[in-house]
Amino acid sequence: MMGLYLGAFVGMFGETALNIALPELTNAFHVETAFMQWMVVGHMLVIGLVLPFASLLLKWFSVRKLAFFSLGAFIIGSLMSGFATSFPMLLLGRMVQGFGPGLILPMMFALVLEVFPKERIGSAMGLCALIVMFAPAIGPTLAGFIVGALSWRWIFFLFAAILGIALLFAAKFMISPYEITKPHIDLLSCVTSAIGFGGLVIGVGLTSLYGWASLPVILSLLIGVVSIVIYGRRQLSMERPILDLRAFKIAGFRTGTILVMLVFGITMSSMYLMPQYIQRGIMLPIAMAGVVLLPGGLMNAVCSLISGKLYDKIGAKIPVLTGFALAAVGAFLLLFTSTGTPVWYVILCHVILLVGVPLAMSPSQTNGLAALPPELSTDGSTILNTMQQVWGAICTAVATSLLGIGQNAYQGADPAEAFTNGFHYGLGFTLLLAVLGFAVALTLKGKREQ
Repeated sequence: MMGLYLGAFVGMFGETALNIALPELTNAFHVETAFMQWMVVGHMLVIGLVLPFASLLLKWFSVRKLAFFSLGAFIIGSLMSGFATSFPMLLLGRMVQGFGPGLILPMMFALVLEVFPKERIGSAMGLCALIVMFAPAIGPTLAGFIVGALSWRWIFFLFAAILGIALLFAAKFMISPYEITKPHIDLLSCVTSAIGFGGLVIGVGLTSLYGWASLPVILSLLIGVVSIVIYGRRQLSMERPILDLRAFKIAGFRTGTILVMLVFGITMSSMYLMPQYIQRGIMLPIAMAGVVLLPGGLMNAVCSLISGKLYDKIGAKIPVLTGFALAAVGAFLLLFTSTGTPVWYVILCHVILLVGVPLAMSPSQTNGLAALPPELSTDGSTILNTMQQVWGAICTAVATSLLGIGQNAYQGADPAEAFTNGFHYGLGFTLLLAVLGFAVALTLKGKREQ
C-alpha cells in the first residue's frame, strides 16, 4: 500500500499547498487572481474527469500498471510546473498532475477493503483519512516554509521527489488483487461523464471571472447537470455499467456520501481562505503563515489516527457528531477575527476546526463504504472520490465568490480590513456546512443499533 499512500499524500497535499503561494505566483506570472484560481480548479477538473473511470480501468488493467501510469504522469506534471517559464506551462503541468490523484485515491480506498481483515478496516481507513485530511491541512504550512526558504518551484520539485519514492515502493511491493475482466466500454457513458463532470467544474471555475449569473457559467452548469442526469440514467439501465450507481440504493452509503461531501467542503473552503487571511488580513509573512497553521495540521494528524480506532470501538455516530460540532465552533469563532486579532486566537480557532474535521471524516467514509456489498466496493470508492473532487472545486469557487463579495461590500479604504470582511463571508459558508453536517449525522445509527 505504501506506493499508493505516498501518491495519495502528495495528491491531497498539492490541493492546498499552492493556496499559500497563490499571491506570489500571481506576482511572478503577472496574472489576475481570478485566473490564478485555475491552478486549483484546473487541477480538480482533470481529477473529476479521470475519477469516474477508475473503477472501469481496474477491470481492464492491473493495479500495478495503473499505479505506474498515474505516478509517472504526476511526476511529469510536477516537473513541468516546477520548470515553468509562463503561466500556460505552469497550468498545463498542474492539470497533468491531476491524472495522479484521479486514479490513486480510488485505488487506495478500494485496496484497503481487499487487503485488510474486516476487524481492522476501521483502523486502515483511519490511516487513509490521515492521508486525505492531514495532507491538505499541513499543505499550507510546508509550502510556506519551502517558499520562505527557497521558492515556489521547490513545491513541485518536492512533489516529484516523494512520488519517485512512491514509484519505487509500487515497483517492489504492489500487488493486483482484482480479476481483469475487460468489460464492454460504453462510448455514450464515457462522453456524458466527461461533459457532465467537466461542465460542472468549468462552470464553477468561471464564476470568479464572470459571476454566477453570467451566460457562460449558467450554460456550462446546465450542460454539466443535463449530461450527468443522462449518464446516471444510462448507468442504472446497463447490465455492466462503467460506474455502478446502484450503490446509492443503500441508505448507509447515501448518508456516508453526504457526510463526506460536507466535511470535505469544510476542509477545502477553510484551507483556501485561512492562508490568505493570515497573509493579507493580519499581514504576516508567508513563512510565518506556515508556522501559524502548523499546530492545526499536527492535531489533524493525531485525530485522524484516533478517529479510525474510535470507529472500531464505538461506531460512527458519536465521533461524527463531535467532529461537526467542533468544526462549527472553530468556524464560528473565526467570524470574530480582525486585522488586529492576536495570533494565538487564530491558532486556537484553527486547531478546533482541524480537530473536528478528521473526527467526522474517517468514520463517515468507513461507515458509508462498509454498508456496501463486496461487489460494489470499488464503485463506492470511485463514487466517493469523484464527488469529493467535484464538490471540492465547487466549494473553492463558492469561497472565492463570497470572499470577493465581502471585500466589495467593505466601505473603507484599508485593503486588509476589506480582505478580512471577505474572509468572514467565506467562513460563513464553512460554518453552514458544519451545521448541516451535524444535522445529517443525527440520523446515523449508534454501535448498538447496527
